[in-house]
Amino acid sequence: MQLSTTCAVITGGASGLGEATARHFTKNGAKVTLLDRDATKGEALAKELGQTFVETDVTSEDSVANAIATAKSAMGGINAAINCAGIGTAEKTLGRDGPHNLDHYKRILDINLMGSFNVARLAAAEMAKNDPESDGARGVIINTASIAAFDGQKGQVGYASSKGGIVGMTLPMSRDLARDGIRVMTIAPGIFATPMLTGLPQEVQDSLAADVTCPQRLGDPNEYGRLAGFIVECGYLNGTVIRIDGALRMQ
Repeated sequence: MQLSTTCAVITGGASGLGEATARHFTKNGAKVTLLDRDATKGEALAKELGQTFVETDVTSEDSVANAIATAKSAMGGINAAINCAGIGTAEKTLGRDGPHNLDHYKRILDINLMGSFNVARLAAAEMAKNDPESDGARGVIINTASIAAFDGQKGQVGYASSKGGIVGMTLPMSRDLARDGIRVMTIAPGIFATPMLTGLPQEVQDSLAADVTCPQRLGDPNEYGRLAGFIVECGYLNGTVIRIDGALRMQ
């Protein structure tokens, strides 16, 4: 696969890691369909890039099925799916106000884990219809975990659970889809300069960056986008997780 012949759906595509990926893919000749709940940002970005946007709730089967069908019609096919949609919350298992709110826990798993699986399974169903390349390849799915999946901090039990689930499904999903020529990879970012973090006071951002081994800065979303592009083009990458974190190991 080459980016110039890639037709990708990107969840969370209106901002952050998803936006950076959409920009990188577009710059290198790919067709992209942005999936996001934020219609205002999504439509504006799609117009800027000359791409397609579909307002999508990743937790809904009907919403994702509609997005996949729209994307296939707009691009002429789908051979890549990049899951960047996700949320983060801070809540301890047992806090001052009592036990972790169960609805909050369910919501983060629904969006981060179930949402990624929902998009992956429906995108895979379309990729399986593609004509195979010379090595049998028909497509690639890239999910987004986090280094919190491996060293989650206090208050990250919900977030770390959801991202750990994404790590856990990487290998079995790649095995499930092997006969269809579909690869599955996961990227586990460290602390990146996404809207969630850039909205914090500068001194907080500086403190976070100081914990990174090298280089001591927040990750650039463009670095995530370039890594996603490399995964698409490197056909021997399959069934594993790549950390992109400046060697950060959270305490």
